[in-house]
Amino acid sequence: MKRRLFLSTAVAMALGLSSLAPAHAADIREHSIKFASQNNKGHPQVMGMQKFADLVAQKSGNKIRVRLFPGGVLGGDLETVSALQGGTIEMTVLNSGILQAQVKDFAAYDFPFLFNNDKEVDALVDGPFGQALHQKLQAKGLVGLAYFDLGFRNITNGKHPINKPEDIAGLKLRVIQSPIYVDVFKALGANPTPLAWPEVYNALEQGAVDGQENPFTVILNAKLDEVQKYLAITRHIYNPQSVIISKKFWDTLNPDEQKLIQDAATEAAVYQRKVSRDAAATALETLKKHGMQVTEMSPDDLNKMREMVKPVVEKYSQEVGEETAKALYTQLDKIRQQ
Repeated sequence: MKRRLFLSTAVAMALGLSSLAPAHAADIREHSIKFASQNNKGHPQVMGMQKFADLVAQKSGNKIRVRLFPGGVLGGDLETVSALQGGTIEMTVLNSGILQAQVKDFAAYDFPFLFNNDKEVDALVDGPFGQALHQKLQAKGLVGLAYFDLGFRNITNGKHPINKPEDIAGLKLRVIQSPIYVDVFKALGANPTPLAWPEVYNALEQGAVDGQENPFTVILNAKLDEVQKYLAITRHIYNPQSVIISKKFWDTLNPDEQKLIQDAATEAAVYQRKVSRDAAATALETLKKHGMQVTEMSPDDLNKMREMVKPVVEKYSQEVGEETAKALYTQLDKIRQQ
């Protein structure tokens, strides 16, 4: 009798547990996510996107499918952000500074010569400052999930080597569609021309612009060495990249689905940052092998550049607001003291 009772209890428990498992699994429903970006397949940005897609598939039992659209095929960054707000595209990853068009505080990420190294970047974006900025996106129909790495930006051109700040003067340089970039390069004496990324290669090839500025990995991935001869290592701006999702889509997800997406984005960011930084040194050596003439400014010349762009930093510190600027520099000071 006791044995029969034990068996029936065990069976009941097993049935109960088996009924619970499908119920929990049912909390993850089928979804399709379009994930757009500007860089081409093979770039660390896209490798991070693929890692995210793989993690989502794994965690959801293939119920949530992430489709990648790299290379700007769904439009430039500003168009893509609009599409997220409208709910026609679910996700994108882009330079965080571009989001100043939505929340002015994001201009802080584009302050020239803000960071000394990657460690400072990670501590800032993963800490209270970075999380607070992503939180502000929700009022604009966007949800910030994580930060990828794009890296420190450097200048290329097809006219002449840049050995000192004065060599930048007069160059028509493509910049990203962000006001601070225009002001930074005006302060350096260049003629900045904002262009969406998909237009850049042709503009350089046709001579519509003389040069552009980007991290080594982007320059190599976009094959800009085919249409640019000179590369100057300036490290003038560092680009964290925001992985963002449409709030319209996010709000259709249940809590389990939201946690799954968030966890996958967080894990993918750790992977992507390492891949991106490992790739930067390799990309520079490859660009040299491809025939680009590389120059590096002296510390004195870089300090001169910092002085030239100080009025720009002061202007945008006022635009982002005293509270944001104070939070930025306070957290950076704490990071540097650790």
